[in-house]
Amino acid sequence: MSVDTLGSAFAVNAGERWSRRALVRHLLTPAVLASVVLALYLWVSNQELDSIEARVLNAGMIGDATLQHLKLTAIATAAVVLIAMPLGVLLTRPGTQWLTPFALVAANVGQATPALGVLVIMAMVFSIGQNIAIAALIASAVLPVLRNTIVGIQQVDRNLVEAASGMGLTPLQVLRKIELPLAIPVMLAGLRTTIIICVGVATVATFVNAGGLGDIIIAGIKTTRTPILVTGAVLTAVVAFTLDWLAGVLEKSVRPRGL
Repeated sequence: MSVDTLGSAFAVNAGERWSRRALVRHLLTPAVLASVVLALYLWVSNQELDSIEARVLNAGMIGDATLQHLKLTAIATAAVVLIAMPLGVLLTRPGTQWLTPFALVAANVGQATPALGVLVIMAMVFSIGQNIAIAALIASAVLPVLRNTIVGIQQVDRNLVEAASGMGLTPLQVLRKIELPLAIPVMLAGLRTTIIICVGVATVATFVNAGGLGDIIIAGIKTTRTPILVTGAVLTAVVAFTLDWLAGVLEKSVRPRGL
């Protein structure tokens, strides 16, 4: 088998991955989420809202809060990917594997520490705002991507790696053509977990004036207005499920054949 043949074994037309049953199953999730949002809209529309509820539950404020929540999640997730995936790859190389336990312990500390506590400490030391919220999100969400990158590469069959090396591939080519394609499903599973963590933790960003759907949830708690609280909570859940669904579609699309 040639090097090109071995590399092309992992390149699959994305359209061939989707059977009719799988397509229906994947389209079911957005349909359910759309139904939930519609049900929430109809329920809120039928409520007799007072001035406080009407001021919070308007399209402009909800739209701004949702976009801000998505922005916080996107920036934090992108930063985690740029930090954790290269670091995870580096920690699987022969000369740096001894550093893996130390890196995982550091990432565990970040996830185990309550996000609100991290926000308060960072706000006291630095200031409030979006940057502080993003830093807390990164600290809370880096572990799944780092751990799954390491595990995904480590579980690749060593016989495949040795065969590729025996065919003349350099270590970098083996990583790019063999190890990473086979590790992608596990790595993306970690990414999905990180996204959910970021969406959840982003709700406490409101305490450092970083915005997001936490503004609506806290407004509902402070004013004891059930429609406001329910709207914030449901929209946060919908955002989390939507992003998880999109990540699942991506995972399905890039998964090598047979995995």
